Amino acid sequence: MTPRFRPAPAAAERDDGTDLALKLWVVLARSFRAVEAHAEADIARHDLTLAEFGVLEALHHKGPLLLGDLQRRILVSSGGVTWLVNRLVKRGLVERRPCDGDKRARYAALTARGEAFVKRIFPEHAEAIRVAVGGLGEAEQRIAISLLRRLGMGAAARAGEGR
Repeated sequence: MTPRFRPAPAAAERDDGTDLALKLWVVLARSFRAVEAHAEADIARHDLTLAEFGVLEALHHKGPLLLGDLQRRILVSSGGVTWLVNRLVKRGLVERRPCDGDKRARYAALTARGEAFVKRIFPEHAEAIRVAVGGLGEAEQRIAISLLRRLGMGAAARAGEGR
């Protein structure tokens, strides 16, 4: 079911709540892009995209994953996860493994080379992210996590309502 959205009222007709929501959206988008730029720059040093690093990081922390599970974890399409895994297989960082219970399913897993690579670059990447979000103190980061989680869950629930 496709959510239905009402057209936004003209600026003169908007209320303070609408203006506040629009401001939040702009600030959220700009903040995300600023932090994402730090992440992209750090990962690019290793000739990776953020999506490729997402695959490596998920496999590093979760172990071998079915391609469908990996797809949902890193938020890409099924074709996208296949393309990403193919690229990482060619680099010798990831391998496909059969699924004993389902001949059609495949696992993605880090190779020994991939595991060593992630162990080497992950601490540097984590530090780059720490620096990128350093505009907030630790207590503020905890509050932001809680608020953003609530925001995301609320938006997801409303999308399911068709609004």
